[in-house]
Amino acid sequence: LRTALAGYLSRARGVRADPERIVVCAGFVHGLQLLGRVLRARGVARVAVESYGLAPHWKQLTAAGLDTVPLPFDELGTNPAELAREGAVLLTPAHQFPMGVPLHRDRRATVVDWARRTGGLVLEDDYDGEFRYDRQPVGALQGLDPDHVVYLGTASKSLAPGLRLAWMVLPPTLVEEVTAAKGGVDSCGVLDQLTLAEFLTSGAYDRHVRAARLRYRRRRDALVRALATHAPHLKVTGIAAGLHVVLRLPPGTEQSVVQAATWQGLALHGLTFHRHEAATAQPLDALVVGYGTPPDHAWTGALEALCRALP
Repeated sequence: LRTALAGYLSRARGVRADPERIVVCAGFVHGLQLLGRVLRARGVARVAVESYGLAPHWKQLTAAGLDTVPLPFDELGTNPAELAREGAVLLTPAHQFPMGVPLHRDRRATVVDWARRTGGLVLEDDYDGEFRYDRQPVGALQGLDPDHVVYLGTASKSLAPGLRLAWMVLPPTLVEEVTAAKGGVDSCGVLDQLTLAEFLTSGAYDRHVRAARLRYRRRRDALVRALATHAPHLKVTGIAAGLHVVLRLPPGTEQSVVQAATWQGLALHGLTFHRHEAATAQPLDALVVGYGTPPDHAWTGALEALCRALP
């Protein structure tokens, strides 16, 4: 599987990968747990994170004894200018979650320069790199500096979350430490790994991703059309990639819209749900709308229910 991943990631994401530098793990969270242990053992005390993201990821770092420090965010993505004494930074540079913007090229260079200057590590979460719709794919940050960027990918978006298969492409200096932290225990099913390897090398994975990309693009287009018809006063962002959009709401309405969506039988989160508790910027009222989950037969009804819940 590591050999198959090395070839695929190089071709599809611009990752400079050697099979000996790839560690397969039981999902992204497992990989983050391993990295947290290694960073703490190295004496790292603080890890910079994005102002908006996933609390379970931040909690994994906290559980490893690390403090998480949110970086500012604006229309160019996460701003790395305030990186200082942190030993690492966790980013979603290709498609920021949940805001949906790619990290600006100047800021990509700034992050890499910081890592080279300080010896810090960039933890790159490439959670949905296969799903780009309206533009060429944004290459992985790891391709700029494989010695200072840890690339993390997963099959949870492209195949199924329940598969629990993810991978890390590590700088050479981290391989032994992460392997030791893993403990020599193969936490992923061997048959699952061999099946994914065959899927990748046979070309079936590429065909599957192309078909899924077309299907999700149609769903996204239907969502955008429905919103333009029923709520043209609301701005939709983050539509160029991924499996979700961000719907900006009038100030002060986020909680009431989330509640209205619940009454319509929809499970949605407001943007506040994804905001780091130490973030200092003015909170934005918005709805994070995923379009990957509803089955095809329920998609039209889900769109209608969403439109009924909007102000």
